[in-house]
Amino acid sequence: MMLPAKPLPKPTAQVAVYVEVLGAELAVIFLLTFGGAELYLAQNPNGRSQVEAVIGYEKARALAAQDHRLQRRVPLAKKWLAQMLNWQGRSIAGIARTLRTSDVSVRNMLKDRPA
Repeated sequence: MMLPAKPLPKPTAQVAVYVEVLGAELAVIFLLTFGGAELYLAQNPNGRSQVEAVIGYEKARALAAQDHRLQRRVPLAKKWLAQMLNWQGRSIAGIARTLRTSDVSVRNMLKDRPA
């Protein structure tokens, strides 16, 4: 008998547009790469930006089209990232290292998540 898959963590308002445009797993990569930074999104990427290198031309254009919905800085979104990394099967220690925080903080972030 196969266990039901764990539901995907619900994106917070600050990351919802990133998840909507990029999908949850690519949004994780994007947020881990650019979180905390002020970011310019070209409407027509030309192949030289780090954003395009990470998410690809089409996704970079799609995200730039949603520029009006984005904050000035890319959110850190540590709680949602912790939940997503846990959903992906990462260990508490691995999540803590990735997010540059303590294992205690990670456990607290995951405590609110329904099983």
